[in-house]
Amino acid sequence: MKKRDFLKRLGQGALLSPFLATPMSSLASESVNPGSYDIPDEDEFWKRIRQDYALKPDYINLENGYYNIAPTPTLQKFWEHVQEVNYQGSYYMRTVQWDNKKRITSRLASLVGCNSEEVIITRNTTESLDMIIGGIPWKSGDEAIYAIQDYGAMRMHFQQMAKRFGVVNKEISIPNHPKSDEELVSLYEEQITPRTKLIMVCHMINITGQIMPIRKICQMAHRYGVEVMVDGAHCIGQFKVDIPSLECDYYGSSLHKWLSTPLGAGLLYVKKDHIPKIWPLLAEHKRDSGDIGRLNHTGTHPVHTDLAIDNAIDYLEMIGLERKEKRLRFLQRYWSEALRGIKNIQINTPVEASRSCGIANVGITHMKPADLAKTLLDEFKVFTVAIDYANVQGCRITPNVYTTTDELDRFISVMKELASRV
Repeated sequence: MKKRDFLKRLGQGALLSPFLATPMSSLASESVNPGSYDIPDEDEFWKRIRQDYALKPDYINLENGYYNIAPTPTLQKFWEHVQEVNYQGSYYMRTVQWDNKKRITSRLASLVGCNSEEVIITRNTTESLDMIIGGIPWKSGDEAIYAIQDYGAMRMHFQQMAKRFGVVNKEISIPNHPKSDEELVSLYEEQITPRTKLIMVCHMINITGQIMPIRKICQMAHRYGVEVMVDGAHCIGQFKVDIPSLECDYYGSSLHKWLSTPLGAGLLYVKKDHIPKIWPLLAEHKRDSGDIGRLNHTGTHPVHTDLAIDNAIDYLEMIGLERKEKRLRFLQRYWSEALRGIKNIQINTPVEASRSCGIANVGITHMKPADLAKTLLDEFKVFTVAIDYANVQGCRITPNVYTTTDELDRFISVMKELASRV
């Protein structure tokens, strides 16, 4: 989407809902429309983007991984959707609800290179992947493989399948600094037996930001007849994701992370051949077994969130995904390279640029992660999240497109100071 078209669509929305001006002006850091995006200078462009975010002045927010707050243009459109759905009430829900969801699903599928018949909109990654874990027709003795660094909600659901169906779960541990892709692939391959049914693997490990060699893992697994489910919670909207090129069987993501939709939007991809065998989380009206829509019945839900996915994609396209990815990589490398090699500081993310994007993890050898996170916030007004399990002891640092190098300079300075307090 061209920037002038994006601004035109935003302006049209403001004209349709003028009563939004007062609340929006109180939340925006500058104003509803603080100026053009057609800025050739890169630094000035990102300063302009920052004006689209209502930021609390209480702290520097370096914890955008859990929920990546929506920019004001997206938020404004979301509020318009809330008001319009509320205005139409049951009429909307019984007439155009499904057509709109189908249209937005198609656009979302296009963003990740998929056929819309293989994608549904969910509420988050947990719902997406637990739907697969709980929906596969397990038999006693079937085996699943995943890493102890994987997200807890999915690991717990595998444990539930073990109790319910007798599934055997095998856990591996991912090194923070792998020597090669082949080392990572072999960790999964070594656990495969004739009873192995499913491998779960993170596209980007949420606690370290390490990007895994998904296609190589999938190709290896498929040689053994094993399916692969990918946790892409942090990927869509952070860097280019082309799901078919990964050759995975299932893929889940949370759109309220790096696509910056309002809370409660996710994606599930199921390869066409696998759709018929997956049991729905909730029963649906009679549909063809190959219709992925039968997996998408959650009852009455906030449909205005689905509508805002459209606007979040507008905003992403206005920036440009490649440009956004480049910025996020720059910000991560800006602080992590400044701290690598500093005494008492440990970077828990691979040094190779290809193995990470906007997320990385850092610890101080003589401080527990919880103490580090608390000190950063209480003493220095820097908000992060502590990670202290598996082989990762540190704080996950997730800048966003609005983050400035001045803020990162402050973080770098603080970390060096804390590292020297022995």
